[in-house]
Amino acid sequence: MTAKDAPPPLPEPLLVPVADSHTHLDMQSGTVEEALTKAAAVGVTTVVQVGCDVKGSQWAAETAAAHENVHAAVALHPNEAPRIVLGDPDGWSRQGARAGGGDAALDDALAEIDRLAALPYVRAVGETGLDTFRTGPEGMAAQERSFRAHIEIAKRHGKALVIHDREAHEDVLRVLDEEGAPERTVFHCYSGDAAMAEICAAKGYYMSFAGNVTFKNAQPLREALAVAPLELVLVETDAPFLTPAPYRGRPNAPYLIPVTVRAMAAVRGITEEELAGAIAANTARAFDY
Repeated sequence: MTAKDAPPPLPEPLLVPVADSHTHLDMQSGTVEEALTKAAAVGVTTVVQVGCDVKGSQWAAETAAAHENVHAAVALHPNEAPRIVLGDPDGWSRQGARAGGGDAALDDALAEIDRLAALPYVRAVGETGLDTFRTGPEGMAAQERSFRAHIEIAKRHGKALVIHDREAHEDVLRVLDEEGAPERTVFHCYSGDAAMAEICAAKGYYMSFAGNVTFKNAQPLREALAVAPLELVLVETDAPFLTPAPYRGRPNAPYLIPVTVRAMAAVRGITEEELAGAIAANTARAFDY
């Protein structure tokens, strides 16, 4: 194992425990138990395990049922919906190469997400939304149809909605306005600027910041964090992705949350304890646990 592949060291523990509002334990090395033990050792006592496809969502629900400090979110990722409808000849996703199944296949997948969303361990419907970075124009109709269906599912079951918004800010906000956002809506890996943070704040949307808020080129993200109301701020890893500096490029995991919390507290000009206390309360409120 090279230094680049080695897991970063354990950070100093947080004195006030927090939750990782968005992680993918199924994409990380080691067991769920190992990940939770390491996280708890540094004050990360709760995680939200997020599904991106039918199998991953089923796994998230099963994992949350087995661990009281794991909550599940279930959904078809925005890039998954077009693959289901149009096919995935390159096998880019974890399912490998697939033929397109058309709208009927998307309906079947959404029906399974709907079934899972009713389970008590499932606290959210997500990650759903729009992504123009990976999906080209031919896939946007399927992506938007899926997003609208997820909004309806979240509202019907009284669950939080977890948004994936990549290079699609205006369209995501538009669809939420058109459909009517659920009472609890979370922008995962918040990627907008300060002006968008003010729009989200006015609508009561939660903004979850990931390790990229620590990156040198992320000044617009830090400006957004500076203006976001403290009661709407969450923290996440999106692990194994978006590892915070100085470990960028190495595998991320929930135990690295303290690195991001400390960077965020510095941006806000408050103590890490004050920020951690707010984040813990906000995450419990957002996900209703």
